[in-house]
Amino acid sequence: MAAGRQTGKAGAPGAAARPARKAVDTAARPAPARPVAPPQATFARLRALHPDAHCELDHRSAFELLVATVLSAQTTDVLVNKVTPHLFGAYPDARALAGADPAEIGALLRRLGMGMFNQKARNIVGLARGLIERHGGEVPRTLAELVKLPGVGRKTANVVLGVAFGAPEGVVVDTHVQRLSQRLGWTTSDKPEQIERDLGALFPQRDRDMLSHTLVFHGRRICFARKPACGGCGISDACPSAFRAENVGRKPPRPPRRRDVQP
Repeated sequence: MAAGRQTGKAGAPGAAARPARKAVDTAARPAPARPVAPPQATFARLRALHPDAHCELDHRSAFELLVATVLSAQTTDVLVNKVTPHLFGAYPDARALAGADPAEIGALLRRLGMGMFNQKARNIVGLARGLIERHGGEVPRTLAELVKLPGVGRKTANVVLGVAFGAPEGVVVDTHVQRLSQRLGWTTSDKPEQIERDLGALFPQRDRDMLSHTLVFHGRRICFARKPACGGCGISDACPSAFRAENVGRKPPRPPRRRDVQP
């Protein structure tokens, strides 16, 4: 049978067939990133969203805050707040804690459900002894002196300096601050030291303590790591990562562990 004649438009025999237009999968393309909004303006809006932002570690003194912050490493503030009343009930000040046996402190922390209990026990007893031996039992007010104490790094030191003394020397960069700083376009680094420098260049010292608390509150309540609630976020219009933020500011997934194969 002879092949039929091609047609273009219906009823127009002989017209050349138009090539089909290739479908474009626009759904697979990420939305274009918004430009970075002025950081100070965004921070002011975050402050209005979280006027109650504050350090959530319960404490009554700089000493208690220092110990609680050391205990909070890789642990929730909720658990630390359950542990510290028992700890400070038995060891209320640096002198009492300095005289404690780290093994006894470790057993107490373990009984109360805290992980890394032996290491944390050695750290808090060691820092208490450092306070007695070098600072008359008082918490020092400089970052250089604080970071010489066992278990105290820049993050812990700046928490104490900002919350207890109102004089942070830097910015506290925890997992929430790191994630939100990246999503908001305030840093492109995933290194806490560089993120701290980037934030320090954007915000004056007077804002740095509250900046950290505010970002932590927003991270815990709205800008979650896995499923950020962009639809309910009050600054989504200013966020370059809005509605595509779930892969921004997150640690890469760990590779699956290979199970040993028994011969």
